[in-house]
Amino acid sequence: MPEFAVQSLFHSATIAAHDVRCRGECRHRNVEECAAATHLVFPYRGLFMRHVGSTQSVADANHVLFFNGGEGYQVSHPAAGGDACLSLSISQPLLRELAPAALLQRRDAPTFRDQSLRIDERAQVLVALLRHSLRNGAIEPLEAESLALTLVCRSLGPRTTHAAGSSHARQRLVDRAKLLLASDLTRRWTLAGIASEVGGSPVYLTQAFKQVEGMPLYRYHLHLRLAHALDLIAECDDVAALAQDLGFSSHSHFSAAFRQAYGRTPSEFREVLSSRAQ
Repeated sequence: MPEFAVQSLFHSATIAAHDVRCRGECRHRNVEECAAATHLVFPYRGLFMRHVGSTQSVADANHVLFFNGGEGYQVSHPAAGGDACLSLSISQPLLRELAPAALLQRRDAPTFRDQSLRIDERAQVLVALLRHSLRNGAIEPLEAESLALTLVCRSLGPRTTHAAGSSHARQRLVDRAKLLLASDLTRRWTLAGIASEVGGSPVYLTQAFKQVEGMPLYRYHLHLRLAHALDLIAECDDVAALAQDLGFSSHSHFSAAFRQAYGRTPSEFREVLSSRAQ
C-alpha cells in the first residue's frame, strides 16, 4: 500500500464519496496542502492531527473535519497505525443550503468557522452504512445520495454536534488525552493513569474534558471503541473475540454497549450489512 491512497466510491452531480487511507509513517507535519473545494471528512480508523495556522484538531472517529476550499493545512500522525476516512464532497450550492449559518464564515463559497465538530452515535452508524454499502456496490445512486445527505445533516445538526470551546491550555490537555486513548483502544485505562500520562490532576482533566468535548472522558473512549467495531464488524466471524480485542470485559458487555449506542446488537448490525451486500 502506498503512503496515501484514494479510492472513488461514488460520484454524481450532487455528491462524491472517496475512501482515503494513509499509512501515517510521517510523524511530523507534512508540507502544506490546500483543498480545491470545501469537503467533509469522517475518520473511521486510526487518527491524525490537522493543523491550520496556529490551531490544531484531533481527527478521530468521534469527529467530522471540515477541509475548507482555499485554506492551507498540514497533517501529522503522532500515533502509529495510520488512518482511514470517508471523504464527502457536496455541491457548493447544496452545501450552502445544508450548513447552518452559525457554522459558516462565508456562505458564497461555504467556509466553516471550526476545524471540526464532534458527531453522535447515529452519525457514526451512517458513516459505516454508507461506506460498507458503497464498497460492496450494494446501493442504488438515489439511496447513496439520500444516505450521504442524511449523514451531512446529522453531522451539522445543532442537537447532535458539539463544537469545542475552551482555553488554549485546556484544549491542548484534552488533545493529549484523546491521542493517548486512541493510541491503544484495547487498554482499560484508569483516570489516574491517563492524568499521569498527559500531565494533569484527575479532577482537572475530568472537568476540562467535559468542557471541551461536552461528554465524560470514559464515554468518549467508549464511543471510539464502538466506532472501531463498526469498522470491523462486516468481516468479523467471532463477535466474542472482537469484544475481547476491543477491551470489553465480556461479550454481553460489548453487545449491550453496542446496542445502546446504535440500536442493534453487533450480530444484528452485521446481518444488515450482509443483506446489503447480497
